[in-house]
Amino acid sequence: MMQAEIKLPQKVQQIIEALESGGYEAYAVGGCIRDSLLGRKPEDWDITTSAKPEEVKNIFNRTVDTGIQHGTVTVLLGNEGFEVTTYRIDGKYEDGRHPREVVFTPNLKEDLKRRDFTVNAMAYSEKEGLIDLFDGAGDLKRGIIRCVGDAKERFREDALRMMRGVRFGAQLGFSMEENTKEAIRELAGTLSKISAERIQTELVKLAVSDHPEEVRTLYETGLTAVFLPEFDAMMDTEQRNPHHRYTVGEHTMAAMAQVRGEKVLRLAMLFHDVAKPVCITTDEEGIHHFHGHPKVGKEMTRKILRRLKFDNDTVQRVCTLVAGHDDNPPVTLRNVRRAMVRIGVEAFPDIFEIKRADILAQSSYRRQEKLDYLKAYEACYREIIKSRQCLSIKELSVNGRDLMELGIPAGPGLGEVLSRLLELVIEEPERNTREYLLQMAKEYSIL
Repeated sequence: MMQAEIKLPQKVQQIIEALESGGYEAYAVGGCIRDSLLGRKPEDWDITTSAKPEEVKNIFNRTVDTGIQHGTVTVLLGNEGFEVTTYRIDGKYEDGRHPREVVFTPNLKEDLKRRDFTVNAMAYSEKEGLIDLFDGAGDLKRGIIRCVGDAKERFREDALRMMRGVRFGAQLGFSMEENTKEAIRELAGTLSKISAERIQTELVKLAVSDHPEEVRTLYETGLTAVFLPEFDAMMDTEQRNPHHRYTVGEHTMAAMAQVRGEKVLRLAMLFHDVAKPVCITTDEEGIHHFHGHPKVGKEMTRKILRRLKFDNDTVQRVCTLVAGHDDNPPVTLRNVRRAMVRIGVEAFPDIFEIKRADILAQSSYRRQEKLDYLKAYEACYREIIKSRQCLSIKELSVNGRDLMELGIPAGPGLGEVLSRLLELVIEEPERNTREYLLQMAKEYSIL
């Protein structure tokens, strides 16, 4: 029944048939087979073959040597590329990341044995059907992530596989087989050999998955202790406060699950309370408070994201949301305009999704009141945007050139006058007229 669910795209079938016609074996392999059996549309189709790279290149007119030292040639058909990799046996892994050498083999079983998880170690061709030597299809039915062969051996070969296993569980909604999980606990420290860029990639894939709360498995197996110790501190920090029912870490995971699966939003939820462990105070009644945690959290988040080699745009956007997530202006147009400038106009309207997720992950104490406030806050924001009220210097009815024509010299003084004009307009948008602002600029320049 499961085999019938695999339908090879025409071009994949064309490549396999061409290789078979040349006297070689060829199969679609890995994630595309897993996804097909799950009824998902594969993102890409990889092909494995007994043909060596040079033999593959002799069969097809257009190829690219994308990873020829590891046996991979990309075959181009039309405007699509398909990776075709020779059956291989990986040599000794010396650094916990890369095999020292790759040995080609004519044996499909040897190639499948080196793969990470059973659900990724299946192959298929229309001629031979499903090749499933490690019961990957059974693990798909059971909803289990399990290593091929000895889990410790697989993780010693490439320590990133530990994060990949957790990430696959998050993407597929699967649990991790106990021996595999125990092997991660034992070898978690070896993740330190892996580059920040590769760790970042896996963290983001997990964060935007349908089960971002699987960060818990990273914590339980000791992986966060290696690359994100701040999260361990969050898991260990209680919140004795009527507004909360979880530890900081548990609240964080609940909040991540309440927001859309978009990278910046999920990362902002992951880090929105990162500073609570260092900002915690206890009053005379034993109630916990976390004064100043958004501001401190912004700087902590910046350091963490830089450590994990995130791009500047992501760092800036996430930090802005972390800093603004607990900013609650009185709901008037004037105060909301001030908040938009204070927090950063670029944080809107995402800030409302962040705040809503935060509220829904708290205790039920005053929840409806908080949601009603948020609705009114957002309504003010919508009105400000709809009426195109000025929120930045570039939206003023005058610019620096206009002020220089008044005799105000270029330099810090000019910027200061523009900033004061913006303050006037933020207070009363109807003041954003050229005549009024030039008059006020003259008065400020005299002062």
